[in-house]
Amino acid sequence: MSDRRPVYIVDGARTPFLKARSGPGPFTPVDLAVQCGRPLLARQPVRPDAYDLVILGCVNVIADEMNPARVAALRLGMGEDMVAFTVQINCGSGMQSIDTAYRYIRDGSADLVLAGGAEALSHAPLVLRREAVEWYAGMARAKGPLERMAMMTGVKADFFKPVIGLKRGLTDPITDLNMGQTAEILAHRFDISREQADAYAMESHHRLAKAQEEGWLEGEVEPAFDRDGKAYAKDDGVRPDSTMESLAKLSPAFEKPYGKVTPGNSSQITDGASWVILASEDAVAQHGLEPLAVIRDSEWSALDPSVMGLGPVLCSTEMMRRNGLTRESIDLWEINEAFAAQVLACLAAWEDESFCREVLDLPEAFGRIDRDRLNVDGGAIALGHPVGTSGNRIVLHLVQAMSRLGKTRGIATECIGGGLGGAMLVEIV
Repeated sequence: MSDRRPVYIVDGARTPFLKARSGPGPFTPVDLAVQCGRPLLARQPVRPDAYDLVILGCVNVIADEMNPARVAALRLGMGEDMVAFTVQINCGSGMQSIDTAYRYIRDGSADLVLAGGAEALSHAPLVLRREAVEWYAGMARAKGPLERMAMMTGVKADFFKPVIGLKRGLTDPITDLNMGQTAEILAHRFDISREQADAYAMESHHRLAKAQEEGWLEGEVEPAFDRDGKAYAKDDGVRPDSTMESLAKLSPAFEKPYGKVTPGNSSQITDGASWVILASEDAVAQHGLEPLAVIRDSEWSALDPSVMGLGPVLCSTEMMRRNGLTRESIDLWEINEAFAAQVLACLAAWEDESFCREVLDLPEAFGRIDRDRLNVDGGAIALGHPVGTSGNRIVLHLVQAMSRLGKTRGIATECIGGGLGGAMLVEIV
């Protein structure tokens, strides 16, 4: 529509992505959002309270930070009057925050929005089994010591063995498949071998290691400091020494003994946050901002949850069709690396003529996406996948990578648990 206003990305920053290890990490989701939000806001020629809105993607919201967008906005000094809300669409939450801001600005409801994603998967709650919850409820209803003593005879040892909430959260309630099993389905459907998945994973680690070594992430990553003053300066899940031999030693994680998906070719469980600042033309002129990129379009798609990993194929293809773009029109791609097999299945689907005809309604195969255009600095297999953050990070990094490489047009896209996909089309200004 001709009355839709252009929407610019003017800046962004993220924390290092920190691999979850033996217990809760040093930062909560809001801690992470504040760590990269403070330096980002401080370098803008705009007062923190001059923004119209704050939107934050977060999936595993912890009990002490209900509506983390609002908590983060207050801790960032954006003022008591700042409207802030949290969005959740699983793995697409960080991109949903950008998309929501994009639509507010495009349609004239806002001019300057801080949009981000924050996730601390190491702080995922422990939950009791349903049978244990029912027993505790019975104890609460018991009248007098005799009834309580009678209830004690129903105690079982596993009542005191909680379940990691993240494990249940990564299992689809409709198909009863966890996300790794959906990747195994795609590996079978598109004949992705274990060796292909491991080779992709190895390359992801090597690409991220090179990006760190060359300093290509320095304009994107802000160091984080914990309460004891310890600095976290880099993504710490990268394994530069990854080899095919080392990856081959790992057992399948979900479908033993012959599965293709292992801990080595899957995304890592990680903590991290990311923000981008979006502005209208009026805000750019009023505040003297310098746009990095313009958002051209976005698209969300839905499909069978058992093959949720193909979400990027559906949404990206539809968005390109709407904008009259071909495969060669896209200079760079960021596809979130949930699993190596899942990314490889997306690439194979685009090369599969029957899939493209029957599912994508294309006259022929979409074609091959060159690896030198895809995830050029590695992805979630090496970085990690803080669920509510990743969609924001891939947009931010796509802009940074295009600027560095002198490219013009790119797509950031991700598969989303539950059978969804999200994509965003951006162009360098």
